[in-house]
Amino acid sequence: METTPHQNVTFPSAGGQAHGYLALPAAGRGPGVIVVQEWWGLTDHIRDVADRLADAGFVALAPDLYGGSITHDGEEAAEMMSRLPEDEGVRLLAGSVDVLLDHEAVTSSTVGAIGFCMGGGFVLALAAAQGERVGAAVPFYGVGQGVPEAFHGVHAAVQGHYGREDSSYPVEQAEALEGQLRRESVAPVVEFHYYDAPHAFHNDQNPPNHRPDAAATAWERAVAFLREHVR
Repeated sequence: METTPHQNVTFPSAGGQAHGYLALPAAGRGPGVIVVQEWWGLTDHIRDVADRLADAGFVALAPDLYGGSITHDGEEAAEMMSRLPEDEGVRLLAGSVDVLLDHEAVTSSTVGAIGFCMGGGFVLALAAAQGERVGAAVPFYGVGQGVPEAFHGVHAAVQGHYGREDSSYPVEQAEALEGQLRRESVAPVVEFHYYDAPHAFHNDQNPPNHRPDAAATAWERAVAFLREHVR
């Protein structure tokens, strides 16, 4: 696959062709990271996250789990998310792992995965399914069908970011998730951070929920974590 620094790409996945957005660092090479979308689709915000990771030195691939569909309406987003079975989402993401680990620009032998909202749940599902191929899993307020029931397959270091004011995924559930990961996974590191913030506090294109200070702190922690554990 010939690549330019920022481009839409097509790649084999789940027995067919998948689409996504690929961002390369200025150096041309770096560790690989998968960026998993919110329930809105592969929006400009998720592309921006991939660009920011590329600016931080990573090769970032954001796969399109909806096949091109995007919405800014909550009811429609919920319907779109409900039409994506957990196993299909994981298969599509597994193809993204294959693409990155085979990509000439990727210097790491594992990939990182960072995801938001629905994507945060799928980050954990991907780590559980892919085992040692995922070096770091970073869910931001992960919800939805992708949140696994069990974490025995998770070998990745896990760093979670959750809001204490999150009505979509109350902090008690996040704390229970953290405890389950510690009990069941073989992750070398499990660290969760909690913020005085609502759901989707990192999304700067969602002004009612965006919390700039919490978002900046969480991003700094996430990038440092990916640098440490994706090798």
